[in-house]
Amino acid sequence: MTKANNFVFWGLYIVAWLIFIGLSIEAGGLLVNFIFSVFKPEVIHNLYQKLDLSAMYTNSKMAFFGIYSFILFLSILKAVLFYTVIRLMHKMDRQKPFNSFVSDQILQISYYTITIGLFSYIARQFTKNLMHHGFVPEGINQFWADSQAFIIMGAVIYIIATIFKKGVDLQNENDLTV
Repeated sequence: MTKANNFVFWGLYIVAWLIFIGLSIEAGGLLVNFIFSVFKPEVIHNLYQKLDLSAMYTNSKMAFFGIYSFILFLSILKAVLFYTVIRLMHKMDRQKPFNSFVSDQILQISYYTITIGLFSYIARQFTKNLMHHGFVPEGINQFWADSQAFIIMGAVIYIIATIFKKGVDLQNENDLTV
């Protein structure tokens, strides 16, 4: 591997760590917001992203728990996605990348990405339905604005995972014949 490729790989590895840390902080902040909004709603305006759904909580607990479930699930799943990317980059043998570990990790990344996209789409439709009833504040759509991008990205990663799996199978078959 050339020195430039090695530099780019480690740069991307650091960026993946930074994104993972940011997503973990976001998920933790949203979890704290959820706990405070249920038990001590008067301090919500001072918390992370000022995500105040206390009016929704008083109007409809079912809508509140539905929206917050989507928000928490998606933020945690995004952090898990980047943890999987970090684990892949950390354990991958760059001299012989076609192995079953890399293939399985890429397939797992595609599943996480498609799941994020599908749940984001479902959450967006759920929010649209609740907006007709006046339950949802305006800034809530930031959590699932990119659902189509995640679905397309997940499909592309799935195709790459399938190609990788075939490459691993061919390499294993080739190793057995030699």
